[in-house]
Amino acid sequence: MRDDRIVELYWKRDEGAVRQTEIKYGHYLTKLAYHILADWEDSRESVNDTYLSAWRSMPPHRPESLRTYLCKMTRQISIDIFRRRKSAKRQASEYAISLSELEDCLSAGDTTQRDADRNLLSAAIRNYLMTLPEGTRDAFLCRYFFADSVRETARYCGMSEAGVKSLLYRTRIGLKKYLEKEGFFHEE
Repeated sequence: MRDDRIVELYWKRDEGAVRQTEIKYGHYLTKLAYHILADWEDSRESVNDTYLSAWRSMPPHRPESLRTYLCKMTRQISIDIFRRRKSAKRQASEYAISLSELEDCLSAGDTTQRDADRNLLSAAIRNYLMTLPEGTRDAFLCRYFFADSVRETARYCGMSEAGVKSLLYRTRIGLKKYLEKEGFFHEE
């Protein structure tokens, strides 16, 4: 079923909207959640919470891209679950690994200040990504937004794993330089 028809079902408060969402996006959303959580049970919980959030948010929202809308919800819900269980010892997820790869690009300064600058940082990262070639941007988003493994990113981008690792490394270096130039952190 087309996304606009699924959104229309949500607006009509037809429970078939959730079934159609699960049929079309369930596997994809579960994979996204799993990359963040590294736990199938938590991933299914996250996706079910996504369906509930979608049900509650439409109306009034009418997303232009249902896939992107659902992915943002799943990602945020999964990150919240990840943070809640952070202190428990569990296996590293692709999300945790990808965050550690980005550590050098982000300031380790005052948490309060960092939180206050979150929107500015988000805009700077978005601006940097727009300067990249489409393939590089796709690889970066696969790895750091969708938390895909290096192997999955390589397969999606039609590259070798070594090529993706190298591309991501160079992109992170470029991002760090860009953020420094934009004043997001200073050398001490």
